[in-house]
Amino acid sequence: MTFSVHGLAVARGIAIGRAVLVASSRVDVAHYFIQHAQVSEELERLTQAREAVLEELQGLHDNLPKDSPPELAAILEVHLMLVQDTMLADGVAGWIKDRFYNAEWALTSQLDVVARQFDEMDDAYLRERKGDLEQVVERMLRHMKGVAHVVPQASNKRSNQPRQQDLQLDDEMDVPLVLVAHDLSPADMLQFKQSVFAGFVTDVGGKTSHTAIVARSLDIPAVVGARTASQLVRQDDWIIIDGDAGVVIVNPSPIILAEYGFKQRQADLERERLLRLRHTPAVTLDGQRVDLLANIEMPDDAPAALDVGAVGVGLFRSEFLFMGRAGALPDEEEQYLAYKRAVDGMKGLPVTIRTVDIGADKPLDRTAKDETHLNPALGLRAIRWSLADPAMFLTQLRAILRAAAHGQVHLLIPMLAHAREIQQTFALLEKARRQLDARGDVFGPVKVGAMIEVPAAALSVKMFLRHFDYLSIGTNDLIQYTLAIDRADELVAHLYDPLHPAVLRLLADTIAESRAQGKSVSVCGEMAGDPAMTRLLLGLGLRNFSMHPTQILAVKQEVIRADASRLEAWAQDVLASDEPAQLMGL
Repeated sequence: MTFSVHGLAVARGIAIGRAVLVASSRVDVAHYFIQHAQVSEELERLTQAREAVLEELQGLHDNLPKDSPPELAAILEVHLMLVQDTMLADGVAGWIKDRFYNAEWALTSQLDVVARQFDEMDDAYLRERKGDLEQVVERMLRHMKGVAHVVPQASNKRSNQPRQQDLQLDDEMDVPLVLVAHDLSPADMLQFKQSVFAGFVTDVGGKTSHTAIVARSLDIPAVVGARTASQLVRQDDWIIIDGDAGVVIVNPSPIILAEYGFKQRQADLERERLLRLRHTPAVTLDGQRVDLLANIEMPDDAPAALDVGAVGVGLFRSEFLFMGRAGALPDEEEQYLAYKRAVDGMKGLPVTIRTVDIGADKPLDRTAKDETHLNPALGLRAIRWSLADPAMFLTQLRAILRAAAHGQVHLLIPMLAHAREIQQTFALLEKARRQLDARGDVFGPVKVGAMIEVPAAALSVKMFLRHFDYLSIGTNDLIQYTLAIDRADELVAHLYDPLHPAVLRLLADTIAESRAQGKSVSVCGEMAGDPAMTRLLLGLGLRNFSMHPTQILAVKQEVIRADASRLEAWAQDVLASDEPAQLMGL
């Protein structure tokens, strides 16, 4: 029977193949009390599982192919840090010693405690790190059960029960595999040869989960957040993944299969055509130059940006330096070396480094354990957190200024809303310069920009332009705060609308005012990387787009096909419409 499952499209493209169900080891975890004499035995089981996973992940990391995307190595490093995190290990040991839980029960109990802390985080990217922790625990549970690798499910069942024996996949089989799982870690993905790994579907996950990031970097079609997909799909079912629409079609009819096979071939041809645009300037038909920049997560992402013809880095997220450290903060030298590596990697092209955009929640929070955040999405995050901890902020500013001695560096401040925040930021930046000067350290000049991601900032854009060299519009948060929508809440996520008239008005006014004052303005949210939005943004006057490197060529194609001057009147019609999506044919 043919049916479809809907989720989030996180990596574009079409995949067709046979379903391989990946079982979850958390199903039916044994729960029982142990005797006092058994405590040391359970602690030893915990230690052995932890060491086995550490060795396994380290082996995967050390044996990555040279052509692997840099995201894989960085994500495996995050998993390695989580395995060694004392907060997890000490907490599990506490359940065993104090409550006399067996090791598996203790491990899942501590996971639930830490997972709740991740759920309270205001930053979507950091909330998704809960998935990384769950994947690490999953691997430990597998070792406790004597299963050391990804386990496909039996072909005649729909349940999540793992097989009793270990099944090895035939990596030499010709039929492409489509992995279907409740969740799938990047480390698990490495255990399938890329030649037959066509795509994957998971019940959980979001657009910023590490699994989604790896899928985009590998250019593998993927749908996450498909809820009950792993329960509905059977082993060896034929699967079509429509990574553009976020749809999974199970057991398609011959007609549908042929239709998507044709689409897949067309997509492959289109990908080959796009590769020819790598060195083509992004210039519209009427001669307007457009700068296409890359969003990067880690310093080693720079080569991928250069490979697709990015003219710089429009957003370098510095959060990776602060993650998985059990509350510790990176020192100045560590940050400086990371920023310098990104600057060197871009070979003279500009790099925009955003100061840390996280909240005061765990695992970075060093406040009292019983402190609660009633509404963390509106709490102490981004620049608010930085200004609340001047020593931490000064350390980051000094590191960025030192990196600026090696190339073009732009400094970007997130989530500003108040004049006093602007004043405090510039005062601390000047203090960081004085500190470096007093130490005799070499540092370079930086252009300073502000993120426009709060409606108050968009409505005060003239004030921002008086203080800053450039602006960068973070559409993800701007949409979320304008519409009072939590993108991570599945109950209201359908109301998240980048084409809402209010959102478009804030966007248009910010672009127009920036251009009127001769200041550079860019968009660095998901809208910038969506080819369906390119013509509208060009018509509104945008000339700087920043996006994931894999999206650059598709957007460039839209740019070189567009006549920006002719799009201006049409863009104004879209702005005036009550239903902009209908006018755009979306």
